[in-house]
Amino acid sequence: MQKRFKSRFLFCDRWLDRHSIARNMEAFQDLLVIVLCLSLFAVMIIQIWSIFIAITQTLDYKHVTAKILFVLILVELFRLLMIYLQEHSISVGVAVEVTIVSVLREVVVHGALEISWIQTAAICGLLFILGSLLLVCAKTPHMDCMSANTKFCPIVYQGGRERQNELEFPYSHKCDEHQPLA
Repeated sequence: MQKRFKSRFLFCDRWLDRHSIARNMEAFQDLLVIVLCLSLFAVMIIQIWSIFIAITQTLDYKHVTAKILFVLILVELFRLLMIYLQEHSISVGVAVEVTIVSVLREVVVHGALEISWIQTAAICGLLFILGSLLLVCAKTPHMDCMSANTKFCPIVYQGGRERQNELEFPYSHKCDEHQPLA
C-alpha cells in the first residue's frame, strides 16, 4: 500500500511558501546576530578603554580584575556568536565556559570570604555540574563531524588502512621518516 503524497507547501500553489519564509527568517536572524556581534565588539572596546583609565588613575585591583574578567566573558560570548554564524547551532561547550567564567568573576568581585557558606556550597555544586558538562561536551563529537563521516571524526570513520592510505598525500610518509622529497 502506497502512502499519500504530502504537499511541500502549507497551501499548495498559493503565495505561502514555507521554504522561502524559512530562508528569509534565517537571513534576518543572521542579520540580528551580526548586529549583536558589532554591539558586543563596541562594548568590549569601551570596557578596555575603562580598564586603561582605571589602571592609570587608581589601583583598585578588585575593580580592575572584575573589568578584565568581564572583557573575557564578552570575548567568549563573541566567540559563541561567531560559531553560531558559521554553523547555525549553539556550541554548548563555549556556553558552559562562559558560565564558568561568569561564576568565577562573581566570586572574585564579591570576595570568597564575604560569601556565606550556603552560597559557597551552591557555587561549588554549580561549578562541579558545569565542569562535568564541559567534560561531556569535550568527549562528545559535534553533530557535523558525525554526519560528515570523515577520518577526522574518530567515532564515525570506519575506513580501513587501505582507505586511509588513499586519503593521505603520497609524500606524507617520507616527511615522517625525515627523508627529503624527490
